[in-house]
Amino acid sequence: MYMTVEFWGQEFKVNIILGCIGGFLIAIASSMFGFGGGPFMVPLMTVGLGLPMYVVVGSSLLAIFFNTLIGSLRHYQFGNFDLLFFLIMFPAAILGGFIAPQIAKRVSPIVVKRVAVVGLLILAASLLGLF
Repeated sequence: MYMTVEFWGQEFKVNIILGCIGGFLIAIASSMFGFGGGPFMVPLMTVGLGLPMYVVVGSSLLAIFFNTLIGSLRHYQFGNFDLLFFLIMFPAAILGGFIAPQIAKRVSPIVVKRVAVVGLLILAASLLGLF
């Protein structure tokens, strides 16, 4: 089942079944293992759904926001929450969220993709215990 998405005058056909199932599985994994979901949501939306980076970045952040909010509340209920760590990380996250789009809009989409690939490779190597 496909849906047509219009953004800035361009139309994109999106497989909503793939998007829903992929988003659901990413939400489960990110809530279980404590990562934001972006490393998997962005490839799902660019490769799986065929959307351009300028649509994907903002859309994935909005989707991940709600998953992160609910997951954080549940972890807080289970006692898995460090207030001091949160207070240290929160201002940095807000500042990064403000600055990063400014940088991304001045850089070509291929550079943004390459930076994302390098980040994913570093994350994968770390998770595999390679360093």
